[in-house]
Amino acid sequence: MPAAHPTALRFRRLLLTGAAGGLGRELRTRLKAYCDTLRLSDIAPLGDAAAGEELQPAALQDGAAVDTLLREVDAVVHLGGVSVEGPFEPILQANIVGTYHLYEGSRRHGVKRIVFASSNHVTGFYRQDQVIDARMPMRPDGYYGISKAFGENLAQFYFDRHGIETVSLRIGSSFPEPKDRRMLATWLSYDDLERLVVSALTAPVVGHTVIYGLSDNTVRWWDNTPAAHIGYRPQDSSERFRVAVEARQPALDMNDPVTIYQGGGFVTKGPYES
Repeated sequence: MPAAHPTALRFRRLLLTGAAGGLGRELRTRLKAYCDTLRLSDIAPLGDAAAGEELQPAALQDGAAVDTLLREVDAVVHLGGVSVEGPFEPILQANIVGTYHLYEGSRRHGVKRIVFASSNHVTGFYRQDQVIDARMPMRPDGYYGISKAFGENLAQFYFDRHGIETVSLRIGSSFPEPKDRRMLATWLSYDDLERLVVSALTAPVVGHTVIYGLSDNTVRWWDNTPAAHIGYRPQDSSERFRVAVEARQPALDMNDPVTIYQGGGFVTKGPYES
């Protein structure tokens, strides 16, 4: 069941990019409660439009298509793009060029609030024995993390220059349950994902705010105190999965970079053939 998130605010039209992806499919069923019309976009199949939905496929690297996508939109939840580590060129086109097109279209069409799906991989080369917040320097763990760092810097520029407010969500690991011991720290439940996105859409003043996307887990590497004004209050915790997760993964190699660094497996991926 979708998370109950009381808010009197309702948008006329919300745009959800990346609507065919894992988190996009989950939010597609939830965001309709907060808008009259939910415009959905992806390059993957979106199925049939339900009541109150508009389907508008667009490749993010296609500037003209993205410009059309932003017409008559009140706010954007931007999940679109490459969501995993990999070769640079596809990430460049979807995550860097595509995010630029999204902000330019937003500027031209007067969109004033964007919720940008950044990633914990912006800071993946901090160690798992460190607690960090969004004011600390970025330490991307791959091309994907670099692309999300670019997106956060772009969001700051478009706020400073054009007044477009953004909440950049450094999403941890949003799955039905944590898959390994790393995810006991990074897990974000789907209900808390909804709470986070709705808080980011409806907080009165955000400027450009960076907030980590995690549930109320016992083990935490990320301190969201600087983003308290967003009003996000997670209600779930990975702790109820701990016994099962530790039984599946009873030992860790403390010399393995995957164990040492917060980015986990992303810190060792590549290099890639050109």
